Amino acid sequence: MNYNETYEVFDKLFANELDEVKAKELLVSLYERGENSDEIAAAASVMKKYSKKVNVANELQDKLIDNCGTGGDKSGSFNISTASSILLASCGSYVAKHGNRSITSKSGSTDVLEAFGINLDISTENLPKMLEETNWMFMFAVNHHPAMKHIMPIRKTLAHRTIFNILGPLCNPADVRKQLIGVFDKSFLNNITQALKKLESKSAFVVSSNDGMDEVSISDITYFEYLNKNKVTSGEINPQDYGMKLSSFEEIKGGDAKENASIIYDIFSGEEKGPKRDIVLLNSAVALLVDAKVNDIKDGIEMAKENIENKNAFNKLKSIIKVSKKL
Repeated sequence: MNYNETYEVFDKLFANELDEVKAKELLVSLYERGENSDEIAAAASVMKKYSKKVNVANELQDKLIDNCGTGGDKSGSFNISTASSILLASCGSYVAKHGNRSITSKSGSTDVLEAFGINLDISTENLPKMLEETNWMFMFAVNHHPAMKHIMPIRKTLAHRTIFNILGPLCNPADVRKQLIGVFDKSFLNNITQALKKLESKSAFVVSSNDGMDEVSISDITYFEYLNKNKVTSGEINPQDYGMKLSSFEEIKGGDAKENASIIYDIFSGEEKGPKRDIVLLNSAVALLVDAKVNDIKDGIEMAKENIENKNAFNKLKSIIKVSKKL
């Protein structure tokens, strides 16, 4: 389907004007032939249209960045993008993180943030205050996409993934234009990048590792497409090029929300200096490049490392917990 055809049918789906049989046929058809960039962009546009928006101050809108993955990589890793989001805020980025509870792992971003004691029931009106005070806010997907309530039961009847497994990172309720997005299969890299271009993203890194992670991996090379000022480049990221040793999945493995919160706490407090810290540094560095805070990944690693070593990241985490509770 082209963009307009897709927009029309998804508008009916989100308005609950498409019966269950036709909705299933739509999702199955897209899955079986593979979603193209027009279909991804149009579906994301409709999903954003029906979302509960977060309106931030004009002077902050262009500064917003999000970093998240599609999920589904089944690597068993801890919450890398969540850790990176807090580290980014400590580096001066304005992070508008969009996330959900766990679907394919033991702990989603929502789960681990709750384990830290962060209040996630902040109203849409107060979320910008959280951003202004801490450089960071979290938008729990369930609170911002009410139309998904009648779509979710249809998804659950299907044994395979649907386009909605791809759309989450493209439907940030704060309408961010700078993103680091991880995908579980490198075959999606170009279509998602082209969809982001159609959605008028300012800067975006879309990554997928050779070992199947929806992150920049510490275990293998990671393929990427980089959209910057409407121009797309592609390449590979090798951790060894930045003085990092290749590590196994076992070395970055996480557990439940409580265990993952403990891992992130240890990274920020300085107790954890191994592969778990390295993968957070590497992903944060790429996001800092997207956010134009650094000129290359090497400089991004140094900036991220400095903000762990000087306890900025640790203090940022404490500040986020404290401010969230008063809002």
